[in-house]
Amino acid sequence: MKNIISIISLSLVLWGGNAALANTGVALVHGTGNQSDAYNDYWQSGFVESVRQGLTDSSNLLVINCNFEKYMWDSQAAGCLSNALYNFVTSKNIDDLVVITHSNGGNVMRWIMSNPTWNSKYPVIIDRIRWVNALAPSSLGTPLADAVMNGNVFESALGWLLGYKSDAVRMQQTSWMSYYNGSWLLGTSGRPALPKGFWNVVGTDVETAIWDGDSYCGGYSLNLGLEITQAWLDNCSDGFLNCSSQNGAGSLWFNDKTRTRGSEPLSHNQSRRKCFNLDVILRNDL
Repeated sequence: MKNIISIISLSLVLWGGNAALANTGVALVHGTGNQSDAYNDYWQSGFVESVRQGLTDSSNLLVINCNFEKYMWDSQAAGCLSNALYNFVTSKNIDDLVVITHSNGGNVMRWIMSNPTWNSKYPVIIDRIRWVNALAPSSLGTPLADAVMNGNVFESALGWLLGYKSDAVRMQQTSWMSYYNGSWLLGTSGRPALPKGFWNVVGTDVETAIWDGDSYCGGYSLNLGLEITQAWLDNCSDGFLNCSSQNGAGSLWFNDKTRTRGSEPLSHNQSRRKCFNLDVILRNDL
């Protein structure tokens, strides 16, 4: 389905005898956390630079640094993100923006796409978006957020992921996300569709066999922590989110094992890393 949409999109871009090729840009939108150097700390350079190779103009890449410990609508979350995206597309004349999000970053993007009258910059951003590639988005929240808010303590290795009792974690409780999805956000079952495509990459499992080199991709200790937290989740999960949450809004692009090298699963940590050709898949999608 997505390949068909790609052909249609390209045809529209080329419509008319004097139509020019689109000026494509890509923005990487991190998940929960207050980032000041997401290039190195959240995504890491290997992932970013591999994705960059898919651009005709390699300078048309933006790595977002915002405070996603706040509620998605907060000025430091959606406000920061919209300012960065608006400045990016207008200063570089980008008319074909592919947004790659991870985890809670998908919620902040959906806020912008669902509420075009909230901020005058939102319609400009929405108009320039081709689609959003949502890596393990927390669209329906996670039982881990419920557990954190109820006082359960997780491994310190998951601090980057949970942020403990931040507003963003509070927001990602399953009942809270159910309310937001039913009232403020588009794209979930029974709600109007989002104005642009929101394509989900779903992580289905966590593997941490010490003899398996693939278990070390992205950091063994982080993957081990995610395997521990699977006890709070469904059998199909990436260690932080149930598969149902990851595919709770928009459309399924693919479940990890159907496209990754060696049919490897993507833990929630690995879905923001250069693991199992994920970076190549995203690069080719540009």
